[in-house]
Amino acid sequence: MKYSNQTRILVAVDCIIFGFDGTDYKLLLIQRGFAPEKEKWSLMGGFIQPEESADEAAERILKQLTGLHDVYMEQIQAFSKPERDPIERVIALPYVALIDIKKYQAQINDDFHARWFSIKELPKLIFDHQAMVELALSKLRYKAAFHPILFELLPDKFTLPQLQAMYEGLYDTKIDKRNFTRKILSTNLLKKEKEKDKSSSKKGAFFYSLDEANYKENFSNFHNFIPKNEIPVGSE
Repeated sequence: MKYSNQTRILVAVDCIIFGFDGTDYKLLLIQRGFAPEKEKWSLMGGFIQPEESADEAAERILKQLTGLHDVYMEQIQAFSKPERDPIERVIALPYVALIDIKKYQAQINDDFHARWFSIKELPKLIFDHQAMVELALSKLRYKAAFHPILFELLPDKFTLPQLQAMYEGLYDTKIDKRNFTRKILSTNLLKKEKEKDKSSSKKGAFFYSLDEANYKENFSNFHNFIPKNEIPVGSE
């Protein structure tokens, strides 16, 4: 039995994978393997199969096109303008993730020329993929302002200047050092180490590590310390 007098519409997923390499934030792109827009830069996308959920399709497509697997992705709002795909009516469900590039780089294959691009220097993307990326980045910035999701990209030991640089890079802004230090230490999520990093100055900066014992317990104590005018309006 089927619903009568209804037009069939294709549903696709597009994977938006942001990465941090220790210095810069980047976006993973592939070269599209078929027309239209063949060999143009694209997000990792494909159609949901009858036996799949959207989450399962996203995982399958990401692995098929890049080799990446075991990546946690969250779905954001659908893109459904009737003219968004020139061939057929396709509704797209974008999925977004933020990963440590160094941790996952060994998984990536070259089947579709997967390549990392700086988020500040992206090539022209097919269809409405640029709008998807902008929305995903906005959502990521909103979430990172209120939850310590960037901490998972840090090495076991890090300095406060390194942590501040991570946030400044994501928001493309400068943050007041004293205010940042005061707020980040008030979360009780960090543990001060005895040794210092003296690679950039004689005085050096103390290393910190994530206090695993307090991380889950005090997760909700993480308060926004990004300037309000830098936080995109949105919801989790």
